[in-house]
Amino acid sequence: MSQPQYAIMRFAKYKGPEITNIEAHNERRKEKYASNPDIDLSRSKHNFHLIEPPQRYRAEAERQISAAGCRTRKDSVRLVEVLFTATPEFFQGKKLPEIRQYFEEALHFLEQYQAKETIISAVVHMDEKTPHMHLSFVPLTPDGRLSAKEIVGNKKKLSWWQDKFWEHMVVKYSDLERGESASQTGRDHIPPRIFKEMTRLTKQRQKLDQLLAGIGPLNGKKRAAEISGLLDSYIPAVEKMRTQLKKYSTAFTSTKAENEKLKKKNKKLSESLDEATHESVLKQLKDAKLQREYQEALAILERIPPEIVAAYKIGPSVERSVHHG
Repeated sequence: MSQPQYAIMRFAKYKGPEITNIEAHNERRKEKYASNPDIDLSRSKHNFHLIEPPQRYRAEAERQISAAGCRTRKDSVRLVEVLFTATPEFFQGKKLPEIRQYFEEALHFLEQYQAKETIISAVVHMDEKTPHMHLSFVPLTPDGRLSAKEIVGNKKKLSWWQDKFWEHMVVKYSDLERGESASQTGRDHIPPRIFKEMTRLTKQRQKLDQLLAGIGPLNGKKRAAEISGLLDSYIPAVEKMRTQLKKYSTAFTSTKAENEKLKKKNKKLSESLDEATHESVLKQLKDAKLQREYQEALAILERIPPEIVAAYKIGPSVERSVHHG
């Protein structure tokens, strides 16, 4: 299995008028989808419901809310949508019944934490790039309050949701790894020790850099021995970092373009006072830096004379990453 496969679950909250737009997309009510070129209408016939909406989303949400005796304000969240999917590799080669089973499992998961009768619709789209399910529910708590805040929660609770979802799905699908809820978890589950380890790895890389820079015919043998000595701890450290970053998946999600965007965004935010967002952007920049440093740690292995590397039985994963990194 070359690519890591992730179980993916994301939450979105909707207050009022936008509920109709969400419904139009989920239930394929529009004739044409000019705004979404990913939709292949010839495949729309393969879309299916696990839960059919009893009526229009907004009307059903209002019905449930008033039945529960909840008062609403204009800005009350009336609908929560959960997107369930997995990385594209996971679905490769799977037939429709197997795909259906995956989403049924995701639905069973949610029903453990949210009353079934609050779920308005669960529809699986097979006509876009990757199969995914839009599940929409009214955020009513077990004691009948309307509170998306309590159900979906803050960063910590979102991280809890990700853990629970993965724990549930991995029982049947052992290949799956814990996903990320995009920016919502603030990517805050990379433990500080990993940043510390990366600092140590970077120091070793700099030392390796110096040794490689000064290699020549006169000191070649002596340098080779020093480099070999350093590689004894360097290669296992790179390998360990690779495993850890894979586990937290984050470090592999940010591209150069994203980094640039973040830098600009960070500059703008520094001028504004939105500290919470500012914090999460700084956090993402920190994560992007972690990835960059890891890529540099890999890249330096390419500069080591092949005869020295040959003396090492580098794990296939590091070797593979070297060629692609």
